Amino acid sequence: MATLIHRTLSHSHKTLHLRFFSQAALALDQSSSPSPLTYLEGFPKPDPKYAETILAIPRSTTGKNISAKERKVGRVPSIVFEQEDGQHGGNKRLISVQTNQIRKLVKHLGQSFFLSRLFDLEVRSEFGNGDLIEKVRVLPRMLHLHAGTDAPLNVTFIRAPSNALLKVDIPLVFRGEDVCPGIRKGLFLNTIKRTVKFLCPPDIIPPYIDVDLSELDGGQKLLVGDLKVHPALKFLRSKDEPVCKIMGARVSDQQRKK
Repeated sequence: MATLIHRTLSHSHKTLHLRFFSQAALALDQSSSPSPLTYLEGFPKPDPKYAETILAIPRSTTGKNISAKERKVGRVPSIVFEQEDGQHGGNKRLISVQTNQIRKLVKHLGQSFFLSRLFDLEVRSEFGNGDLIEKVRVLPRMLHLHAGTDAPLNVTFIRAPSNALLKVDIPLVFRGEDVCPGIRKGLFLNTIKRTVKFLCPPDIIPPYIDVDLSELDGGQKLLVGDLKVHPALKFLRSKDEPVCKIMGARVSDQQRKK
């Protein structure tokens, strides 16, 4: 049975009750398969350059007014789902993260790449040297940006123990356009999908999937089933769905220059 620990801290002349969740997900992680999955040679791996710990503090209440106050002081209202299978919104923890940190990560990675990368999340009673409440690996599930400024407004995280299976929209990176037979003939690439949803073990979530265009000629297309991914990843849609296609009339050199 999960053990809940309550601690009372004095913070800004108010009493803050912090709820310490159990480490059931971690226990399941440690007791699962003795041979953890690893990235395969030749497949994309997360760049360690962006292996950053996201810092957070607990938030006791929610609502439009509370969220507006959080944003005004440079914090982003967020949620961490506690569900152990890593897929559905069960128990949750209300938190706030730092606007500048989320904005920096989204700017450097790009929104779709931010949403397909695991991060360590460290929750403390206050930013800086506050008491450590919890440190857990998470996947950003949803990100809401301001339409005008791209400032982060809300972030939803989901726990990512190794034994979970997570639904992830993996970004596609198209390569080989410079040698693509169809494009060299003056045809154009019709990009149908920018991301593809997979069911992924957290330990091997790819930061992106390479799409090879080097042999694609006029009228030909690539399907979801043509993508080269780790065998442990499972397609969540039909493998016959198109990803891209070479099509259209020839484009003259003059039009290309424009």
